[in-house]
Amino acid sequence: MVHALIAGKLERRRMRNLIGTAVGAAIDRRDGDSGVKGAILGYAASGALKTAAKLGLLAAIAAGAYRLVRKSDKPQAIY
Repeated sequence: MVHALIAGKLERRRMRNLIGTAVGAAIDRRDGDSGVKGAILGYAASGALKTAAKLGLLAAIAAGAYRLVRKSDKPQAIY
């Protein structure tokens, strides 16, 4: 069971890398180049996008926590 889950995760990662490589190569070929440089950049971009998404999520959570703490530190008006 666990082996099947790990294998599925690896397959998705390979597919994402393959798609990034293919898109990068196609973009680089438009300029008349061989597409190798674009394939390498596409492969790197697929990993960089995942990392940037994780950092963006972390920043959003941190901003929400900061606002929550800051709001709770303010004295409450008693009517």
